Amino acid sequence: EQLRLDAPLITQVSRWDRLKDPLGVLAGFVEHVPADEDPHLVLAGPDVTAVADDPEGAEVLAEVEAAWHALPASARRRVHLAMLPMEDADENAVIVNALQRRSDVVVQKSLAEGFGLTVAEAMWKGRPVVATTVGGIQDQIEDGVTGWLVAPEDLAGFGDRVSALLEDPHGAERMGVAAQRRVRDHFLGPRHLGQYVELLERVLS
Repeated sequence: EQLRLDAPLITQVSRWDRLKDPLGVLAGFVEHVPADEDPHLVLAGPDVTAVADDPEGAEVLAEVEAAWHALPASARRRVHLAMLPMEDADENAVIVNALQRRSDVVVQKSLAEGFGLTVAEAMWKGRPVVATTVGGIQDQIEDGVTGWLVAPEDLAGFGDRVSALLEDPHGAERMGVAAQRRVRDHFLGPRHLGQYVELLERVLS
């Protein structure tokens, strides 16, 4: 089914990788995000036919497709699997940007993660993010201020945080503004450049 312009949208953009837990996102959405307002989920990842050296990606995508096919029709029509083009980096970036900006909530339900680039991208675009308490994500998100953090295995908690953001658009907007400010103040290039200059000055002196 097509995604209506006014439908609440939750998106995860990531590789088809078990550590990104797309099956957990799917289960958390279907089982714990109420269907009353007709929310939709997009799971977006690389077009595996265009990535020759990623056999695991094709396997994981096949698992996600099988889980999608197993859903009741009422849930299946609200879940969309998107293949992102990989040949043209600009085209890929435009599509990811459009998906993130259209989303009411961006999620990153990783089981392990270094610095979450898609987390930072979504925060910079003023989107509220629900992510997991793993790795560098915990340094990026101030829980309850610039996003929500949940334990990787807590599907009910994941669904509750997503639902709360969908039910409170003004609160979600405030969280998105705070997220953008945090990226600007803590993670953008000029700040890091300034830190390197200070470090070099200390070393050289």
